[in-house]
Amino acid sequence: MTTVNENKPDTVDPILEKVMLQVPKPVVDSTGDVFHDLMSCIIEQQIHYRSTKKIFAKALERAGITHLTPENFHLLEKHALSQIKLATGKYETMLQFITYWQHNTLDFNQLTDEEVASELASIKGIGKWTIDMILMYTLKRDNVFPADDFHLKQIMVSLYDLDPKVKLKAQMLEVAEKWGHQKSIAVLYLLAYKYRKSIV
Repeated sequence: MTTVNENKPDTVDPILEKVMLQVPKPVVDSTGDVFHDLMSCIIEQQIHYRSTKKIFAKALERAGITHLTPENFHLLEKHALSQIKLATGKYETMLQFITYWQHNTLDFNQLTDEEVASELASIKGIGKWTIDMILMYTLKRDNVFPADDFHLKQIMVSLYDLDPKVKLKAQMLEVAEKWGHQKSIAVLYLLAYKYRKSIV
């Protein structure tokens, strides 16, 4: 296991400070593999590190593979996708991403956050939430704030007493500005806190 970030948020607000005292520092066991992880996001609407349903893991098991690549995708397609009942749009996004991957040899680790976002957004069906998950969990970038994340919205509404009916994203961004350029670790603390509260 490796830490997402060795630093604390640049500026810690009082609410986040209390959260940080109650949960261990978050760690992410990243694969570092954009292809594998992005496919898990498409299939599961959740990156597999955070999944509770384990749809992606079960699909790989049915296909007899441990790590998804363009070369073994046909096994997933043959043995697992029909059981998942994948929506047509998602399947088409997967095929487009495979085509993109086969024609590009980019090292995503060498790209800036903006360059990663631009590359992935060029693929139909891949939106900002998926890109943020790849940046934060797979590439372990420091300053990612996935404002579209359902779980993050829930915990920030609860902890910061935000109004979910009035420009929620703007309220969330205002809070996140307090964390400077280390937003990822702050987000991970909040998500870890939400998970902890849900199981106690």
